[in-house]
Amino acid sequence: MHFILHDVTIPLDKIYVSDVILNYIISGQYEAKEARIAHSLLKKGDRVLELGAGLGIITAVMAKSPSVFIWAFDANPDIVELGRVVLEENGINNVEYSQGLLSAGNSKDHAFYVRRDFWMSSMLEEQGPFDKVVILQSSDIDCFIENKSINVVVLDIEGAERELLSNASLKGVDRVFLETHDHLYGLAGIRDIFLAMEARGFVYDPRSSSGPCILFRKDDGVIMPYAD
Repeated sequence: MHFILHDVTIPLDKIYVSDVILNYIISGQYEAKEARIAHSLLKKGDRVLELGAGLGIITAVMAKSPSVFIWAFDANPDIVELGRVVLEENGINNVEYSQGLLSAGNSKDHAFYVRRDFWMSSMLEEQGPFDKVVILQSSDIDCFIENKSINVVVLDIEGAERELLSNASLKGVDRVFLETHDHLYGLAGIRDIFLAMEARGFVYDPRSSSGPCILFRKDDGVIMPYAD
């Protein structure tokens, strides 16, 4: 059984997801806001780092942009295999999808809690019951950005964005698209993210943001035309 979501073919006969996530896929709600923004997020030649790539659906949407390359990561080893199946089904060959965890600063071990509804998997034990724990050694995100000449960062990392964006320098990056998770860190966490991004020269782009899905970009000084 194949299903088309956000112009991406999902081979439901080749992957397993929980009933909750399956229902979101079939109803069209799965990552709907992210997909709308991702369609116009990238420019020709962009080099993208995506953390928390999950099933690879947003990855596939972005990969259809001309002359882009995407390095995608997820900490969940099970979901990486499923995401690779989705990318292969769609003939995507400009994505390198790996299991891994990137953080700011020196490498260290992190516990990652894998949950039945994979979108709830995170580094937060207190987020709820989990099926297993995976120990991952992190890599420095700023070193990766420099080595791969990354200019766009995409994040859906279940609350870890607060610490990451507060500590990473993001040198060379001109756009950061993320889903925020205020149910995990409250409005104080949202404030920390905005302050950190402002300190690095990024501004909130209201036209390319929707609710918790936020785009920050470097201000190029261009005044946008009026829009209702």
